[in-house]
Amino acid sequence: MPAPKVLVVATSHDQMGSTGHRTGVWLEELATPYYALLDGGAEVTLVSIKGGAIPWDPRSLPAQAGEGPGEKPEEQQEVPASVHRFLSDERAMATARNSPALGSMDPGSFDAVFLPGGHGPMWDAANDETLARIVGSMFDQGKVVAAVCHGPAGLVKATRQDGQPIVDGRRVSAFTNTEEEAVGLTAVVPFLLEDRLKELGGRFERGPDWQPFAVQDGNLITGQNPQSSELVARHVLSALEQAG
Repeated sequence: MPAPKVLVVATSHDQMGSTGHRTGVWLEELATPYYALLDGGAEVTLVSIKGGAIPWDPRSLPAQAGEGPGEKPEEQQEVPASVHRFLSDERAMATARNSPALGSMDPGSFDAVFLPGGHGPMWDAANDETLARIVGSMFDQGKVVAAVCHGPAGLVKATRQDGQPIVDGRRVSAFTNTEEEAVGLTAVVPFLLEDRLKELGGRFERGPDWQPFAVQDGNLITGQNPQSSELVARHVLSALEQAG
């Protein structure tokens, strides 16, 4: 059986609203699933919404962990091994420095799409028509659609063939209102992701703040926070195995 193919779509947005702070992908949420999927036998293609260099949230990097607003309170930040592995992986970093644009991909050649978080997706993934079209079409085809933390911002514009949001009536999770409040960014983000998913008809589920939590409803898999990254990837691998 050929290896399942997973399209990983990173944000291209690098500014935290008008705060002057930089943002982007929270690297743990890319690196942990990236290697879980690769090590699990999947073929992973990394792209970004605009193409080019993928911005990292600087607070998710080893030298700056715990400095300024990020994905979790400063005292709880530690850099996982997957981040160090990614940063020392010449092939992965070459792609990250000059990633293909999402629009150059043929979604029909992939078995799954995965959306990592970081605050960047709240600005670009939430509004990108190409991403919405690809996610909606893959969802309709029964392919795996997965996202973690703020990655589910990339689901909010995606609709099914009948025009309804793909999250409507589905169990979903994402970065919670209380976690957003804990990192002090409730008034900075353009909307609260938990609230938006509920407004779209999602049946929002969550665990305790900063604890791993993921939910699968059919071919839709979502996780709550950075700590949920590996759990989401494991769900994706299981779903791909069942589909294969």
